[in-house]
This record gives sequence, C-alpha cells and structure tokens, in this order.
Amino acid sequence: MTAEADLRHMDHALALARRGLGNVWPNPAVGCVIVRGGRVVGRGWTQPGGRPHAERVALDQAGAAARGATTYVTLEPCAHHGRTPPCAQGLIDAGIARVVSALTDPDPRVAGQGHAMLRQAGVVVAEGLRGDGAAALQRGFLTRVTQGRPMVTLKLATSFDGRIATRDGESRWITGSEARRHVHLLRLTHDAVMVGAGTARADRPALNVRGFGSVRQPVRVVIASGAVPPLQAEDAHHGPLWVLPGPLPEALAELGRRGLTRVFCEGGGLLAAGLLAAGLVDELVGYTAGLALGGDGRAAVGPLHLAALAHAPRFVLAETWTMGGDLFHRWVRR
Repeated sequence: MTAEADLRHMDHALALARRGLGNVWPNPAVGCVIVRGGRVVGRGWTQPGGRPHAERVALDQAGAAARGATTYVTLEPCAHHGRTPPCAQGLIDAGIARVVSALTDPDPRVAGQGHAMLRQAGVVVAEGLRGDGAAALQRGFLTRVTQGRPMVTLKLATSFDGRIATRDGESRWITGSEARRHVHLLRLTHDAVMVGAGTARADRPALNVRGFGSVRQPVRVVIASGAVPPLQAEDAHHGPLWVLPGPLPEALAELGRRGLTRVFCEGGGLLAAGLLAAGLVDELVGYTAGLALGGDGRAAVGPLHLAALAHAPRFVLAETWTMGGDLFHRWVRR
C-alpha cells in the first residue's frame, strides 16, 4: 500500500467517524475501513449508543475478505472486555495483516495495549497517521478521559457589535435561517445542549434538534442554583432533562461522570462568562449578523472582571465562511 493510499483510506475512516458525533457517548466516535487488494471490503463507524464498535461493523461487512487485509481505524482498537470482546482480538481472529491507526487511546483500559496485542499476534501496526485530525475529531472523548469533563463548545449568535438582544429583550431573529439551521446541525453533533437558569426561565427553550428527521435528541442540561420552570418532558422530540447546581467545574465533572463527551452551550451571558472565566470553553462558534444594536442592547457575555487585557481568554481562529447573510466563525482554545 502506498503512502498516498494510506492517507486516502484514513481520510475515509475519519469521514465515517464524524457520523457518530453526538450519537455514541460515552464511547468515542470511531471510523474503520478495511482494504484488500486496493479495494474497500468493509467499513463502519461506531453505532448509536456506542455499540457495536466501528471495527466490528467493518469486520462483519468484510467477512472472509478481511483475511490478509489492511485496517484503517481512527482510534487504537480496544483491548479490554466490556459488553463485547476486544476489537483488537476481533481483528486478529479475522486474519487482518496490517493495522493503521491515527491515535492511541488514552483510556487506561487501552493506552497502547490494543496496539501491543496486535503486534504480539504478528499484525503489522503503523501509528499516528492523520493524528492531528483524529485528535480534533475526538476532542470530546479525549477531554473526558484526561480531564474528567466533556468538551465545551460555546455558541454566540450576535449583532455586529456583540449584542444578543435589544434593550427590551427582543432577539428573534438576529441571524438568518441558514445560520439557525446550522445551529441545529451542531446540536446534532453534540451529546448535550446546555443553558443557564435565566435563559430557561425567560425563553423556555426547546433545546432539541429540528429539521433533520428522526434523530437521537441531545441531553438538555440546565445549570441552576434555584428553581427551574418546567420544560418539555422527555419524548421522541426532546432529550432527557438534567438540572445541575451552579458551580461550573463540579457540574462539568458530573457531566463527565455521566458519560458526556461534547456539550454545546447556548446561553445565557452569565453562564458564558462563568465558563470563559473558569477556562472551561474549548471552542467558540459565532454567528455574526450585519446589524448593530448599540450599547443599550444585551451583551452576549456577562462581566469577566478582567484586570488586564493579558488575562482575557484567547482563542485561535480555525475556520470562517459566509452563511446566508451572516458570518460563521469557529475558534479553538490555545
């Protein structure tokens, strides 16, 4: 297999892995491609709820054609017995000759043991191909394993001058329909949607995914120290509702213990400020509209009480493009 072919097949596996985002917690979203004689004979991604794993799906599709083939997988195959046998052993039993993986799994139950198991069985193992891309895709899972909390994406839809509503609270709609649909797409790729108690009381938001057919709805998380108004009960169109107390590091640690890997925060300003001040925001996504609401409009982020500019949370621009009449931009924490 040429280096160019290896890259092409790993890119295919990464594209498959993205299909699992928001749908497989507490497991990672993994993609797998099995190639023999230059032809793809099996492919798969982690299925809803985290089972079966990507490797198992691809092996079942490949059948006998897996013998002597090369497997491309975006995360080290698991080495531990859970609800199913280890994927590393499944690859060995199928007669896979070579495994190319993008990333070592930091889970202590794996942590290199999957690669070691494969090598001990005589399988050729190559590690690190497209590692940066795999790490970015797996940021939620990696954050939960290494930091004990889910990855947090903070979303802000604002006017050009950084306001989310007029002085009297009017906010529908600052951004256009394309931006609003994209928000639902991002909700779909996260395990949970989170708001503060003030937003829950003032807006009674649905916090669900609409416009994408029948999908697994994200968990609805409300951070509240006091009473929260009754929101829509869990049903086919609304995910579970979890209400957690106000201390943010503790709340996110609890979400990590419950298995969440990716949380999409949509407000309000005080919650956004609290997350930023505590260094708990991993990515910012912004939708900026071409209108100004002025200094008496409501700010997107509450007070941060910064003593100096050097203390401000800094993010690096990852991507930006126009979306209808608005500007979309995504930033990653340094």
